[in-house]
Amino acid sequence: MKSLTTSVILILLFLGLSGCNHTTQVKPADVDYYTCTMHPSVHSEVPGKCPICSMDLVPVAKKDATPANSPQAQTKSTPETGRFVVPVERQQQIGVTYAMAERRPLHHSIRAVGLVEADLQRRWAFVARVDGYVQEAFVTSPGELVEKDAPLLSIYSPELVTSARELVMLLKMRDEAKNAETRRGPERLIEAAKARLRQWNVTEEQITKLEHNRAPQEVLILRSPFRGVVQDVPAHQGENVKVGDHLVDVADLSVVWVWADFYETELSMLARGQQFDVTSKSYPDEKFEGRLAVINPFIDPVKRTARVRIDIPNPGFKLQPGMYANAELGMNMGSGLTIPTGAVMPTGARSVVFVDRGGGKLEARVVQLGPQYDDRFEVKSGLAEGERVVASANFLIDAESKVQDALKDFSPAAKNVADTPR
Repeated sequence: MKSLTTSVILILLFLGLSGCNHTTQVKPADVDYYTCTMHPSVHSEVPGKCPICSMDLVPVAKKDATPANSPQAQTKSTPETGRFVVPVERQQQIGVTYAMAERRPLHHSIRAVGLVEADLQRRWAFVARVDGYVQEAFVTSPGELVEKDAPLLSIYSPELVTSARELVMLLKMRDEAKNAETRRGPERLIEAAKARLRQWNVTEEQITKLEHNRAPQEVLILRSPFRGVVQDVPAHQGENVKVGDHLVDVADLSVVWVWADFYETELSMLARGQQFDVTSKSYPDEKFEGRLAVINPFIDPVKRTARVRIDIPNPGFKLQPGMYANAELGMNMGSGLTIPTGAVMPTGARSVVFVDRGGGKLEARVVQLGPQYDDRFEVKSGLAEGERVVASANFLIDAESKVQDALKDFSPAAKNVADTPR
């Protein structure tokens, strides 16, 4: 009774397969075993469903079986090991495409997202170094562009005026000295007075001017040390200030930093001096070049990343602190034999490609792959330069029975019989 039931199932399966244009016809007597097109490791003696994905199992013909003479038959076994035939017309119907195994330059990129920050070495914070009050504010809000030596604030300080007058008096005493001995005393005091003025943010140019015209200024004018952008103005006009009070900040944005996070697995590829390409959504059509300056050795314990500082020339002040930026490092990895990623069919422990042998003949071949570079794999062994391989493997759905028949020649011992479907 069980044998009769099995025979009926085989006949019904054969009749069902004969009415489908996308399944290879196999006579029940020629069936070797049944397998799943998605899980070739499944082998069953009777038809049924795959225990893994529940798809219908398809028959696989015996090697010495004669193919059916139906016009729907699409594959033919050949005596060569690992080879099978898919007619060219059928390949065109199912959209098979090919690509050449080519030797190409290998290019690897690593990318990270970062945040733009001002260069702290190009930021100047003015603080009050003498008691007084803000007489006039020449800048009033953050974001104002100032040129080098442009006035920022003027501070009136009685103590500062007194020190300036003292310097003028000492200069006069030195000039009126009759000999070198009498000039030594004033000269020592002159240097001390200049040092005191420098401590109060009086510039060398202002001191030189004071020496030349001997006219003490009643106010101290704070000037920008470089062309930059006002970052903060906490001091207001007419406000009383004490020593240590914060007055104004100016940032030179001609060079900015980008702090980017890279995974710890990428740190071995990073080194100081490497050139990065930096882009920002604010300027989608522009690319900024920067160099790696600092690799922070402290790893974030949660994200498993390290911060990397990239210094970027920014003469137009386009990159602004707080912007997000994308940093990319391109590395040349030499050259190698490559094929498209779509040409590779992973089968677990090995990777298989299908080589075009001409006239509809295909050869299933195991290859050893290297790293993936963009949309191509490097091929270490198994292919020769110039060989043509199938780049789209969708034909496997239709020809899976004969493909698996060819593949099992590589590993006859790998044939496992699956549990009988319930």
